Amino acid sequence: MTAAAARQRLRQCLADGTTFWFAGVQDTLSALLVDQSGFDGVFTTGFGISASLLGQPDMELYTLSENVQVVDHIANVVRKPIFADADTGYGNVLNVGRTVRALEKAGAAALSLEDQVSPKRCPAAAAPLLTLSVADAVAKIRAAVDARQDANLVIVARTDVADPDEAIERACRYVEAGADVIQPISRTFSDHAGLLRLRQACGRPLSLQLMEGTWTAQLDRAQIESVAGFATYPLVTLMSTVHALQANLAALSARRGEPIADLPCGRASMGDFKKLIGWQTAEQLQAHYETGAPAP
Repeated sequence: MTAAAARQRLRQCLADGTTFWFAGVQDTLSALLVDQSGFDGVFTTGFGISASLLGQPDMELYTLSENVQVVDHIANVVRKPIFADADTGYGNVLNVGRTVRALEKAGAAALSLEDQVSPKRCPAAAAPLLTLSVADAVAKIRAAVDARQDANLVIVARTDVADPDEAIERACRYVEAGADVIQPISRTFSDHAGLLRLRQACGRPLSLQLMEGTWTAQLDRAQIESVAGFATYPLVTLMSTVHALQANLAALSARRGEPIADLPCGRASMGDFKKLIGWQTAEQLQAHYETGAPAP
C-alpha cells in the first residue's frame, strides 16, 4: 500500500466512524512485527523511539531528523498505515510546518501534535506538565493543517491539560483550526462518560492511548469504539521486548557455558526469523539480477 493509499484508507475509516487499531513500535523490526500482526496500523511512539534510539527518556531529546529517519525506515518495510508521534512539532509554527512536511514525505498517514511547551515531558512518566497558551497551540494546529501536501494526512491534536473543561475548550478550538482527531491524555478524564462528553463537544473522533496502569486500558471494546477513531497500544512491544531480554539475559548470564535451553521467555527459531525478515526473497532477488533466475 502506498503512503497516499494509506492516508486515503485512514480518512475513509474516520468518515465511516470505524475505529482504527494501532500497536506502538520503537524501531523498524518492531514495526515489521506489527505489520505482520492483526493490527490495522503502526504507531511510532516517541517514548519508544527515544528509548530504542538513544537509550534515554522521552523528553524530546531526539531531533526531528532522527524521528523522520525512523519513520522513513519503517515506511520502507511496512504495508499498513503509519501514525507518527510528532511531539511538539520541534519548535514554533514554522518548525511545525517543516515537521509535517517531513513526516508526510517519509510516509506517515497520520501524525499527532501536542500542546506542551518544548522540550516536552511524557505524561506517562512525568507529573507536572507545562502547556502552551491556547492561542499558541491553535497557531501550531493551523500551521500543521496548512503544511500538509496531501489533504488526507490526518492531523491529531493532543491536549495535555489536566482540567476536563479546559481540555474540552481546547479540543473545540483545535477542531476549529482544522484538527481531524482529538487526543486527550488519560489523567484528564476519569471515566467513559468524560470521553463521551469530549467527543460530543468537539464533534471529532478521539485518539485513545491504551496503556497498562491507566483507566483507559480497562475500557471494553464497545466503549472504546463509541468514541475513538484511533485506538492505540503504544508501549506493548517496547515493554515486552525489555521484559523478555531482561529475563533471558539474567538466566543466561547465571549459567554461562551451559546449553541455551529453558530460558524464561521463548525465542523465535532461525527459520521463523529469516521468514519474518524476508531472507529468502532477498536471496531470490539477488539471484535474479546476478544469474537471471526468476524474479521473486
